[in-house]
Amino acid sequence: MFNKHSVSLEWAGRTLTIETGHVARQADGAVMVTYGDTSVLATACFAKSAKPGQDFFPLTVNYMEKYYASGRIPGGFFKREGRPTEKETLTSRLIDRPIRPLFVKGFKNEVQVVLTCMSYDLENDPDILGMIGASAALVLSGAPFMGPIGAARVGYKDGEYIINPTIDDLEESELDLVMAGTADAVMMVESEAYELSEDVMLGAVMAGHEAIQPVIDAIIDLAEKAAKEPFEFEAEDHSNELKAIQKLVGKELSKAYSLTEKLERQAAVGAARDTAKAALVGTEDAPGEMSADTFKAAFKEAEASVVRGDILKTGKRIDGRALDQVRPIEALAGFLPRTHGSALFTRGETQAVCVTTLGTSDDEQFIDGLGGTSKSKFMLHYNFPPYSVGETGRMGGTNRRETGHGKLAWRALQAVLPKHEEFPYTIRLVSEITESNGSSSMATVCGCSLAMMDAGVPITRPVSGIAMGLIKEADGVAVLSDILGDEDHLGDMDFKVAGTENGLTSLQMDIKIAGITKDIMKTALEQAKGGRMHILAEMAKALDTSRDSLSENAPQMEIMKVPTDKIRDVIGSGGKVIRGIVEESGAKVNIDDDGTVQISALDRSSIDKAMKMIKEITAEAEVGEIYQGTVVGLKDFGIFVNFFGPKDGLVHVSQMANERIGHPKELVKEGDKVWVKLMGFDDRGKVRLSMKVVDQATGKQLEGAEGEE
Repeated sequence: MFNKHSVSLEWAGRTLTIETGHVARQADGAVMVTYGDTSVLATACFAKSAKPGQDFFPLTVNYMEKYYASGRIPGGFFKREGRPTEKETLTSRLIDRPIRPLFVKGFKNEVQVVLTCMSYDLENDPDILGMIGASAALVLSGAPFMGPIGAARVGYKDGEYIINPTIDDLEESELDLVMAGTADAVMMVESEAYELSEDVMLGAVMAGHEAIQPVIDAIIDLAEKAAKEPFEFEAEDHSNELKAIQKLVGKELSKAYSLTEKLERQAAVGAARDTAKAALVGTEDAPGEMSADTFKAAFKEAEASVVRGDILKTGKRIDGRALDQVRPIEALAGFLPRTHGSALFTRGETQAVCVTTLGTSDDEQFIDGLGGTSKSKFMLHYNFPPYSVGETGRMGGTNRRETGHGKLAWRALQAVLPKHEEFPYTIRLVSEITESNGSSSMATVCGCSLAMMDAGVPITRPVSGIAMGLIKEADGVAVLSDILGDEDHLGDMDFKVAGTENGLTSLQMDIKIAGITKDIMKTALEQAKGGRMHILAEMAKALDTSRDSLSENAPQMEIMKVPTDKIRDVIGSGGKVIRGIVEESGAKVNIDDDGTVQISALDRSSIDKAMKMIKEITAEAEVGEIYQGTVVGLKDFGIFVNFFGPKDGLVHVSQMANERIGHPKELVKEGDKVWVKLMGFDDRGKVRLSMKVVDQATGKQLEGAEGEE
């Protein structure tokens, strides 16, 4: 029934197995990838013809995590997996990025790659298996895919690189880097780091590239046994149409791309397009040289040819800058009056309004995943409205791009956050992109760094980010600093680098060609460092360190510890005591299982009152001390006095006065305030109090009075 084939190899101390022919046999390509006890099913299907008029490559990557993979049942009312989680969205993007450039140019048939995590061992992250599985499934499918690729995660600890560190290993690692590549070149890098040097980061990429070679060999071995016949596809040749367009409007295009202002440039390019289209594209009444679809594809090639050729020939960019020149920057801290912290960061025609909001532990984000439910004290949300590029569009939920760009900025900033013990606030950053023409994610890094400093968050150092580009042709290579949107669109690389003056905190690379070499990466990193330092200097003109105090609009907060055996006293039966503290003081009070109490309020007096109440509840009464209490009960043998928070004690009738009294009611009534001295505890641990040794008027001990019966 099954025509199974598999390959296995020992990889970084664990066995990696790739099997096909057993599951999902109707897909064009399907493999089950297992590493440790983590298993991912990868499938690939593609349409055998393109839709008429299709002018882009419709590749969809869907990564899904099933809760049964780790023996869990989803939360919520429906008890089933719902819309994609952030992890699923980010992993889908992670897998898409290295495989998309490897499809044959001009292939526009619909392709869908589905990755399903079916088993998770809580040690090996399934994202690496997803990339390997997607590569293997595509190679087996017969699609025009110029793979395979391999992928690996790289950690760094004590000066050593760790290939495929486990989840526990990553907690102590200074680096979490994921890379993917072919046998010859690197295709994609995604990372977060703790201020590591350019050399260390480049070494990590190269260590990963070396580690994936046996995986690529294994996929090739499997393909030799089980791959389908290659799909016959020949890309359309637009060379003649390209020449016709260049001859007609080549000079106009070159002139248009010399205009520095984006909207003016777009208008000039549009005019050249209209001229060429009118001359070359026919109508029903007058057939022309080419169809509308062919013209569209050829004109795009003409644009790329002009921009790329001019940059390589002249060393000048679309907006006239040198290759390593950063656009003018203006930064402003404290941009919004009522927020906890804010900044406006503008770089050329890219602008971000960034805002910091500080909250308490009540505001932490709960994250549900295969590994269980966790909490996040640091959030960064990125919004990209259509008006930022002068367009209309749908407004609504967060899309994949916004999720990915927000996470990239999050990775860049998390390395400089203060320890939670020193700064117990929950931090939420929001970046509103108000203008965009190149790398709004790096503008987000810069703006959010300033916004946190404006809020008084004691980050270790400011962080800046820069996006690098690449033009690579047979006759030359140009690395571009601070790329424009058009340079990103028509170039070969989007290489984002973020960090402090001490080192890198994040690195992300996407390639549109079949990979780049170590030398090009090294050049890009060195050039990026100069740009990054320039941006940090411009940011410092607005604010170079965190403000000494929090905004008056931010909540005040104090942390105190209580003994774990007193937690129950602070909370009270059914939460009665802690609710009373909150109502009376006006402060928010949260208590953890280890006895850590977080108290927050907008004014200091509420915090002080709550702290005093908690101290009274948890403090231990001391023998020999005098306290003022309230009579809460009268008995024939004495009175009960509430003298120390919730604590009550007995004043025996013989300890109420120096003269003999018949009944306690002769001296006091319920609700009276009395002064008592703590004499000690009886054999059963009950409190013994005395009134007769204390002057009831002054609260001071009477001379020579010891209170013995």
